[in-house]
Amino acid sequence: MSSNVGTVPRLGAKATGRVRRRRAKSRLPRVLALTYLGLLLAAPVGMIMYRTFEDGLQPVIDSLTTAEAQHAFWLTFLMVIVAVPLNTIFGVITALLMVRKRWPGKWVMNALIDLPFAVSPVIVGLALILAYGNNSDIGGWLVDHGIEVIFTPLGMILASIFVSLPFVVREVIPVLKEIGTEQEEASETLGANSWQTFWKVTLPAIRWGVAYGVVLTTARVLGEFGAVSVVSGKLSGETETLTLRVKERFEHFDMVGAYSASMILAVMALATLLAMNIFKKEDS
Repeated sequence: MSSNVGTVPRLGAKATGRVRRRRAKSRLPRVLALTYLGLLLAAPVGMIMYRTFEDGLQPVIDSLTTAEAQHAFWLTFLMVIVAVPLNTIFGVITALLMVRKRWPGKWVMNALIDLPFAVSPVIVGLALILAYGNNSDIGGWLVDHGIEVIFTPLGMILASIFVSLPFVVREVIPVLKEIGTEQEEASETLGANSWQTFWKVTLPAIRWGVAYGVVLTTARVLGEFGAVSVVSGKLSGETETLTLRVKERFEHFDMVGAYSASMILAVMALATLLAMNIFKKEDS
């Protein structure tokens, strides 16, 4: 008599086929998602990197070390370090007002926050010209006091702030609703004032919502073209950001210059995302 102890039952051919089909179906969504992302994201970015260094490293260095390219880089960096902190502060304060306070007209504020999502960036640039141009009341008054807005870096920063304004707000509001008010109320019961409660309780709880908003804001400021193009005047070496330089070099058939500027923009965006994920990993 043969013993069945220690043997594993073998599936029939039909059962094995069903298992394989189920596995194939379970893999299909992942394959489709990865293919979609590869075609839309990885392939174009990879082609930019390939074209940038196609003729070697020296042409890239020569393109990036010109005075115009250096100015475009520092102007882009300036817009980021001004617009992102301002919109982060505004976003956190506004989110707290929207979630933690009751006041009339809140729906108006809620609608205005989403205005940059609905309005074309080109229209934003035109609106800024109408509001702050030399022929407007506000712009004329500013010019009389020695402050020019349109066709200067100041106007470009205003345009960047406008188009990137909603991101921190929209990332923080759901987090504030999720965490509730119990911990904040407990902190105040223990004698903490509003400022201490914010720094010790609220901010740590919403930090990743703020972080995601900062990443999105940074990416939008780095990549903004329409509104900045309208208010800048596109003066090479004066009011030209990296995004504007990509277009300007492309129109002048300087492919290395266009690819190099594009690569710098991509690297800056990826570095921001990588830094956030590293901090998140260390915090977890």
